Amino acid sequence: MKYSNRINEMQLSPIRKLVPIAESAKKQGKKVYHLNIGQPDIETPKEFFEAIKNYDQKVLAYAFSQGLPVLIDSFIKYYKSFGVEYDKDEILITNGGSEAIQFTLVATCDNGDEILVPEPFYTNYNSFGKYAGVKVVPITTKAENGFKLPSKEEIVSKITNKTKAIMLSNPGNPTGAIYSKEQVEMVKQIAIENNLYIIADEVYREFVYDGMDYVSFSQLEGIDDRLILTDSISKRYSACGARIGCIVCKNKELMGQIMKLCQARLCVPTIEQVGAAALVDVSPEYMKNAIAEYQLRRDVVYSALEKMDGVICEQPKGAFYIIAKLPIKNAENFVKWMLTDFDVDGKTVMMAPAEGFYATKGLGVDEVRLSYVLKKEDLEDAMMILAKGLETYRKIEK
Repeated sequence: MKYSNRINEMQLSPIRKLVPIAESAKKQGKKVYHLNIGQPDIETPKEFFEAIKNYDQKVLAYAFSQGLPVLIDSFIKYYKSFGVEYDKDEILITNGGSEAIQFTLVATCDNGDEILVPEPFYTNYNSFGKYAGVKVVPITTKAENGFKLPSKEEIVSKITNKTKAIMLSNPGNPTGAIYSKEQVEMVKQIAIENNLYIIADEVYREFVYDGMDYVSFSQLEGIDDRLILTDSISKRYSACGARIGCIVCKNKELMGQIMKLCQARLCVPTIEQVGAAALVDVSPEYMKNAIAEYQLRRDVVYSALEKMDGVICEQPKGAFYIIAKLPIKNAENFVKWMLTDFDVDGKTVMMAPAEGFYATKGLGVDEVRLSYVLKKEDLEDAMMILAKGLETYRKIEK
């Protein structure tokens, strides 16, 4: 039987495709420190579970395709807390940030259109693009200058008559980079001058370290017609399994078009929406403590990587990821080897090979992405194991 070209061209997730190897390692008795996936271990707020526990309807009915009004109201309250106001019809609830991006691409792009995306980027952007028939055109950024955007001229040179949008993750996954006010303003000007949408993936908005300033695209004026925010509670409240996200846009006509897609998939699960609606009432201390904890974890990982011979990386300023260039030929082979052939006292480390975070062929082959989502003691142990593994592997690879 023949499969579709669309599915044949989609890549397996570099974050998840080595899971069977990790599971095999576990069956052999190894403990695996998972630094490959952004699954926080910080507790989900109790308000989420209490709201679900108190749900007393006799029938678990469909929610509205737009989302439960109580959840939409909670997002309105959340955005208002940092100075941005939205109407009820400017928010659509989605099955996580992933569906938000998929729906956005389908609604704004035709088959064969292009979107510009700074690379390295969240690997599923490629998959979402294939799903929508859209070509991802990379804007290459480099660790040496903190993954900052290149010049306006370089970005504009990539725009064609098929370009429909610029899509950015800010703070960045997988780089941990934060775009300055000047860079955000530059993207705004490029979008206006070239009639492009801005798709702003801001799910890590709160996770900003070292007192850095953060500018949301929603805080800029003059782009209400073209700015589309995609958001999620997954990382903010350590609620990845709830699969609650949203699309936020002041272009009401566009939101009416995206509503067709929301209706076609009927609704987002009712119970999870009930729980998510309660999160807006979580104490500010929860987020304050989470940010402090992630900054501590970042320092553990970055400090350890700095001491490893031949490793090149930049200190991330946001999110909870770091890209590291390793002194080896092929990072995927190294990651597999760490799972199959190496351990320290029965423990090993799993990372995500970074090649899949690039669209430009040949980039990222010797890089890995690490997620610092484990507690400090586990990260210290994991980095000790990584250092020893890298030292051993370099001798073998020679």
